[in-house]
Amino acid sequence: MGNGFGEKLRAERLERGMTQAELGKDLYSPSYISLLETGRREPTAEVIEELARRLELAPKALEAWSQPISVSDAEYVLAGLYARQAWDLRDYPLAASHAASAAQIALEGRNTSAWWNMSYMQAECLLKHGDLLECRQLTERLLEHPMARESAGLGARARQMLAVVYQRQGQLTTAVDLATDAVAVAQQLSKGSIITVGAYRALIGALAESGRLDDAWKYCQDLLGQVDEDAMTQLAGEVAWVVGNVAFMRHDYTEGVKHHERAARLLSPANDIELWARFNKASAAVRLSSGIVEPETLAAIERAELAFSIVSGTKSDELEVAFIRARWLYLTGDIVAAVEKLREIHAERAELAKHTAGEVSLLLGKSLKASGELDEALVHLEEARKAFATAGAQDRVQQALDAILEIKLAQKRAAASSKAS
Repeated sequence: MGNGFGEKLRAERLERGMTQAELGKDLYSPSYISLLETGRREPTAEVIEELARRLELAPKALEAWSQPISVSDAEYVLAGLYARQAWDLRDYPLAASHAASAAQIALEGRNTSAWWNMSYMQAECLLKHGDLLECRQLTERLLEHPMARESAGLGARARQMLAVVYQRQGQLTTAVDLATDAVAVAQQLSKGSIITVGAYRALIGALAESGRLDDAWKYCQDLLGQVDEDAMTQLAGEVAWVVGNVAFMRHDYTEGVKHHERAARLLSPANDIELWARFNKASAAVRLSSGIVEPETLAAIERAELAFSIVSGTKSDELEVAFIRARWLYLTGDIVAAVEKLREIHAERAELAKHTAGEVSLLLGKSLKASGELDEALVHLEEARKAFATAGAQDRVQQALDAILEIKLAQKRAAASSKAS
């Protein structure tokens, strides 16, 4: 049958928000489904009939996929394979280039479904590489396409992607709105769909970073209801990770530890070291934001630093991990080292989302205050206030204002005392 069958099978699976494990559940292994999708295994008539039933398609529709492929079809399949190979090697710019080529071939061949899916893969690669503006522009085009209106799965995927992009750009209000829409659209999909889970994760992340922790926790309970005992190990691990993040941010130490310990058991560096790196980065960050300075927090920082040194994350990843280390130094009382590291990060803050850059300025201001450099501290605290206001993180705006007022009050008292003497 060749790769034409496999590409169409993959497109239909993705449109429904199914993983390879879910499509093959109880009958075919994920690796077998992967072999079918890459054209390295031919399906029997019985396999076609069963897959058609699971995809809610007529068997004859799947049989039609086996028609001889044209030269353009072959070029499309080859470009798609190159894109996935580059993705597996974490060469995201190359993967984006091959995905764009495959999308263009599909467009010229009037294969709209293939064009949409390969364009989405291109957007995923751009996001991975940190090319946020280009990713946003491409995803907005995908969302505006009729396919995204006709398919709940595609519509939810596009909205979720945009929500993540806006969150990373520091536009939290827009991110919350898009993720809320993604969750609403995803309700049409089956319970536990990876698309539904992804939409909830995007919404919870945007709400939490906006300071709306009670709302985020409410959606965490909804998300937990999406994942049962039959869920894939990695999916369950990612859910536990997100729920634990919010628990720590709400200063619920017991719940945070419970969910993050579960995530650590379910997520494996052997399966996806980049995901493992991001989990440990997040775990360390939320523990420190709750003031939890203990050996397990330091261990998470060290695991994140090691894992990112292996996978070579984006510049923002590098700066965020360095910022977590700086926060550890600040909380453990090494103010001089904290200020030195924070100055280095601050010099490159343009690489960070607005609210993250605000966090850097806020901690630098607090560190300078602790070292007695009050005038410079005020400059950075005001900088933080503006960054948080732009991002829509009102609770953080208040924190910056409180720190500014403390310094000004101390300066006023010192001036009055000096005048009195």
